[in-house]
Amino acid sequence: MASYLPDRLVAATARAVYPRFEPELARITDLCPPGCGTAVDVGGWYGPWTRRLSGLARRVVTVEPVPRLARLLARTVPPNVRVIQAAASDGPGTARLWLPADDAGDRGVSSLVRRDIHARAVPVRCVALDDLGLTDVGFVKIDVDGSELAVLRGATTLLTRDRPALFVELEARIQPVGPVVTYLGTLGYTGWVLPADRWVPLDAFPLESHQEGAAHLAAEGLLRRVLPLRGRARYVNSVLFLPRGRTPGTGGRPPGRRSGRGGVRHDGPYVLGFHARR
Repeated sequence: MASYLPDRLVAATARAVYPRFEPELARITDLCPPGCGTAVDVGGWYGPWTRRLSGLARRVVTVEPVPRLARLLARTVPPNVRVIQAAASDGPGTARLWLPADDAGDRGVSSLVRRDIHARAVPVRCVALDDLGLTDVGFVKIDVDGSELAVLRGATTLLTRDRPALFVELEARIQPVGPVVTYLGTLGYTGWVLPADRWVPLDAFPLESHQEGAAHLAAEGLLRRVLPLRGRARYVNSVLFLPRGRTPGTGGRPPGRRSGRGGVRHDGPYVLGFHARR
């Protein structure tokens, strides 16, 4: 329907319903640390994450490769947001951005690597996050449909220096999950997922087998997945990575304690099994 409606209306609707599609967005204070200096939104789409982050961080940098979406964002974002029309990668250059047929970016599935549902490509500029002169980075969200590892390699200096929280979309049906988890592990990061209402350590949750069993949900459109009458089943496809020793929403407190507002208590069978193995 998006191609038949005004862009501003589509963008406003997407921002309004997206927390139901990606409930982690509704828990953004668990992800983005208080007093965040710079937050980065890689793959801005219509700006649901950019808008929320602009109210939490002093500065937001949004990297969006689809020309039409980047222009829309530049016209509509708050003053503390800087929009960069480019694809984040491991270095500067140009690349081909693949899109489905008759789609101008509305579906949010453009990709530098994914061609299974794509029929045409447009040339785009590539940038590395390390080359953008960013400082005091507290949070980075990455949604790039398959080129996550390249984005992270292009941000290695930033990750080592600022140790931001990372929220990364990972889907085994597009690219293997293991290389990203291993790379971030070498940088001292551990993963967390939100399958229900509690954060669970990634190594205690079978992400790939879960995605295989819930793959039919991934094929549904945004509208069907946010309808209030649908069941509670969801397709978990994003991982919160935190520097080792930090836990979601607890300001660095050990697991099992509440931090007050925004805090999450980590218990239940997944986490008990995790601590038993440790």
